[in-house]
Amino acid sequence: MILRNFAVRHGRRAFATQYRNTFLRSLSIETETLLHETEAIAQSIENTTKETHSIEASINQLSIAERFVPPSDAGEEDHEVAANHNLLRTIRKRTHKLGSVPTPEYEPSELIHNPPRPKDITLELLMASQSHMGHSTSVWNPMNQRYIYGIRQGIHIISLEVTAAHLRRAAKVVEGVAYHGGLILFVGTRKGQSACVVKAAKLARGCHLFERWKPGTITNGNEILRKCAIRAVDRLDRDVDGFDEKIQNWTALKPDLVVVLNPLENYLLLHECGLNNIPTIGVIDTNADPTWVTYPIPANDDSLRCVQVIAGVLGRAAEAGQEKRLAAAAKGIVTWEPPKGLGLPVTEEDKVKAEKRRVAAAQREKEAAIEKDKQIKINAARRELYNR
Repeated sequence: MILRNFAVRHGRRAFATQYRNTFLRSLSIETETLLHETEAIAQSIENTTKETHSIEASINQLSIAERFVPPSDAGEEDHEVAANHNLLRTIRKRTHKLGSVPTPEYEPSELIHNPPRPKDITLELLMASQSHMGHSTSVWNPMNQRYIYGIRQGIHIISLEVTAAHLRRAAKVVEGVAYHGGLILFVGTRKGQSACVVKAAKLARGCHLFERWKPGTITNGNEILRKCAIRAVDRLDRDVDGFDEKIQNWTALKPDLVVVLNPLENYLLLHECGLNNIPTIGVIDTNADPTWVTYPIPANDDSLRCVQVIAGVLGRAAEAGQEKRLAAAAKGIVTWEPPKGLGLPVTEEDKVKAEKRRVAAAQREKEAAIEKDKQIKINAARRELYNR
């Protein structure tokens, strides 16, 4: 069709124009020549038309010719397009306030930078974090039967209502320990858990562990943790001077609460906590034993998003407990007691008095030694006189 248009435009018009000019020039010369030329022009136009039709027939036989679109006249107005555009604008104007607003998409880092609070615990949040997914029925622990909702395609489904209830209970425990000035240890040794563990420990003002647990860290802490620094703080968590000498020989600190995100890999830690009567909180999957920990949280410990949700909720609960403790301390209410044997801080006046007592004790020891030497000499002289 492209060749046809080309032939029509340049064949008929160009050739006709050329022959028409020749016809006008020949009209002034002789009439007979005009007739012959007119017949030649007609014959040439007829031959050109036949060639054009033959080329068009050859092109139409090609498969590519089906996709050819003939050129349209740009001067024509398409009223249908304008009507459809006006209809679209009318529909948008009438329906733009209808429907729901889509929620923002899931951002993996959001649970790290802005963890949820205990009041934000919902079944939708737990469902989205895959907290309900358990293990295969062939590896389940019968102790978890009360936490299991059902079975689907050979996999145990954990009840989200039970998970939410146990998570809220654990959050209350963490908040109470933080309110009474307890030391909380967050442990998560699996790949990808370090960020949420560190964030939770930072919120709780506690400690964290995302590497392998060293056996004996609690039972033999005086040897393993002897190089760890210990601080003495007041009720507002400000450093207090005067306890340096006492802290140097102080025994290793033990956590008041341990939160374990993967209990299966940290069984030795849970065993040491049991020997030292330290309460524990753990994420218990369907293949774990809930009796290993004091406060179990039935959930999917293989889902990183689920672990981040649990760690964030417990960290926020500890943060709330710390804020309540500091608010009470600002009013003069102390919610914790110092350890036994710590005593009062040593001031400069106490150091001077202690130095005087030491000098006096040394002087008494010296005088006692001199008196003892005199007595020895007297006894020796008496024995000598007796022998005579």
